[in-house]
Amino acid sequence: MVYLNRIYTKTGDAGETSLGDGRRVAKTDLRIGAYGSVDELNCVLGCVLAVRPSEEMTTILIRIQNDLFDVGADLCVPESDQPPKYEPLRVTAEQVCRLERWIDAATDRLQPLTSFILPGGSVIAAQLHLARTVCRRSEIEVLRLVANERVNPQVAIYLNRLSDLLFVLARCANNDGKDDVLWVPGANRESK
Repeated sequence: MVYLNRIYTKTGDAGETSLGDGRRVAKTDLRIGAYGSVDELNCVLGCVLAVRPSEEMTTILIRIQNDLFDVGADLCVPESDQPPKYEPLRVTAEQVCRLERWIDAATDRLQPLTSFILPGGSVIAAQLHLARTVCRRSEIEVLRLVANERVNPQVAIYLNRLSDLLFVLARCANNDGKDDVLWVPGANRESK
């Protein structure tokens, strides 16, 4: 249960913050950067939801937003060989499998691509493409952390799969891909 009776604590004024296990670290710590990036992704998804996508997409995105809080909770409590005082929340393989099921269902609605697509189209599609790129950056931040510390492997897998889902959802938001704008390689190399 989360209980916040005061938003500012002044404990971070010197550039440090607390992890979920109580340890104090610099706000520039790789772990803080990783879950900060995941928080940014969640905010971008909030912007997508504010534009009112379809009911089906809204349901999916709200579930993903909740999962992203799970990802942040997982990242803020470092893995340890010491028995924890309480069982930390960890991302599961089932959460990844759910993303894969959604990817498969959305992909079934789409024609195969014959070229890369330009991010854009409808407002919802454009925002989903933005979310996809923030998700990729979040995954990279997590992988930087993984190179230095133990992290639940499901976290990076979840973010990798989520960026794929956001890509296909963006295509669905473009009239099931019919309104995607295809990349034309070298189209502007010659002056016209």
